[in-house]
Amino acid sequence: MDSYNSPSTKPLYRGTQIVWYVVGFIEALLAFRFVLKLLAANAGAGFTSFIYTVTRPLAYPFMTVFGSSRVEGSIFEWTTILAMFVYALIGWGIVKLLLMGKTVSTPEAATKLEEQEK
Repeated sequence: MDSYNSPSTKPLYRGTQIVWYVVGFIEALLAFRFVLKLLAANAGAGFTSFIYTVTRPLAYPFMTVFGSSRVEGSIFEWTTILAMFVYALIGWGIVKLLLMGKTVSTPEAATKLEEQEK
């Protein structure tokens, strides 16, 4: 059976789409946080407050890893950059794990194993 026509191909594809959508959404929220902090946005403004509230749990595990660089009210939040990197890496890892469930033919598996030995 060809791996493109395997019954597992469509669910795996959908699964990877969902993972990348979630990661992209998280990355976008964190990017907003980073830019708002960098541009010293008014924390009392509705949108700014909303973004800070929503992204706080996402950034929290990284808050004490690095300090923040401050210049005249602007904050370069290194922890947000780290969080974005870690969430992208986690997404990549989940997609790789999902793709391990893809059906492969014996010749295809043999070729991949030979490539890994190099």
